[in-house]
Amino acid sequence: MKLQTKLTLFNAVSKLVIVLLFVALLPTLIQNINRNYTDNRLRKQQDKVIQTVRKNGIKYYITNDEGYGSYTLLKEEYVSMDIVPFHDRLDTIRNERRIVEGDTIQYRILSHTFVIGKKNYLLEIGKSVSTIAETSGPLQSLAFEVLLGMILLTILADLFYSNYVLRPLGQIIKTKLVGAKFPHFKKYEKVQTSTSDFEYLDSSINRMMETIESTFQKEREFISNASHELMTPISILQSKIENMFSIEEVSDEQKIRLLEMQRILNRLKSITKTLLLISQIENEQFIREDTVLVTDLLNEVYEEISIRLQEKNLTFEIDVPFHVHLVKVNKFLLFNLFFNLVNNAIKYNVESGSIKITGRREKNNLIIAISDTGIGIKQEQLPHIFNRFKKFRQSMQQDSFGLGLPIVKSITEFHHIRVTVLSEEKVGSTFELNFPEEIIEG
Repeated sequence: MKLQTKLTLFNAVSKLVIVLLFVALLPTLIQNINRNYTDNRLRKQQDKVIQTVRKNGIKYYITNDEGYGSYTLLKEEYVSMDIVPFHDRLDTIRNERRIVEGDTIQYRILSHTFVIGKKNYLLEIGKSVSTIAETSGPLQSLAFEVLLGMILLTILADLFYSNYVLRPLGQIIKTKLVGAKFPHFKKYEKVQTSTSDFEYLDSSINRMMETIESTFQKEREFISNASHELMTPISILQSKIENMFSIEEVSDEQKIRLLEMQRILNRLKSITKTLLLISQIENEQFIREDTVLVTDLLNEVYEEISIRLQEKNLTFEIDVPFHVHLVKVNKFLLFNLFFNLVNNAIKYNVESGSIKITGRREKNNLIIAISDTGIGIKQEQLPHIFNRFKKFRQSMQQDSFGLGLPIVKSITEFHHIRVTVLSEEKVGSTFELNFPEEIIEG
């Protein structure tokens, strides 16, 4: 899962938790708000009544020591004033029941006593609790809708901002890692970002790439120079051994040993040539200016290697039912590519088995598959079959050079051909070559 997706999910989930918590607490919050608002309103009404009493006198409400009472038509609010014993002192706001015209109603009641002259008066101002609760529902809905809208806006803002902030990271991955052609890297281009962490990551990857490229360049130069230098003494030794065969004093036993030495020298020469070829490919010492017809190329490979097919009584079939030219390629390398794959198909095939080369078009690409009925490759070995060093160690145990597939890999990378392998033990292997559109004509 991408980092941006993770951050967006975390933000969404965390905000959802906040919303659920807020929704759970919302009724209590609304009730507290309503209660505080009602209490403040009752206090203001109390102040207004007291001011009226001070201005107009107590007789404005109390006449002949008779209590005063007034309530609205629906009994939602009421105001009352009575004379109470002098020792009664109240200044409270609480919920209580009152009986008004035979109806028992729950009120939020402000009770306040005050002294005028030598008499103690009790002022009560009440508001129906049911009336207060009527506003709670709409307030809760409104609060929930506003909160939900804010949450959605913040999620969108988080998504936009995380996309903006993490964009340099995506560019680093895309251009510096995924887009890099290992071990040939492009010229360093600094990723534009204001995030110091990404700047450090970008520069660190660049330093690592430079180190890798430098190391591989030295390795390629060493292989090239070593292979080239080894060819001369090997050729001299071969000539000397061949000359020794013509000497009459050399016994038959010595000639057998000379043959063994000659066979070892041939192996050494083949390995040196192969290493030199790989080095030349990786150093891009070949040019791509040939145009070849695929079927002609495959037929040339067949003619070159047909004698080996007979040794194992193998059937060979080419099923490429169209005429496709490959342009801007190196014919010598492509011949080596198919030769090595067919040679492996023969080497690891069973007696009286078969080899089939098929071709098909997928969109604008060309797919050529080389299938055999051989011994197959173990699944754990598949990821390493193109590794020249690992294969080389195994092949030494198998008395084989094991450099055919590394050559295949180098040639496909040189031509931007994608190679995939499907294999099953005791069933066979299929190597698929996916030729890109830019080198296909016809």
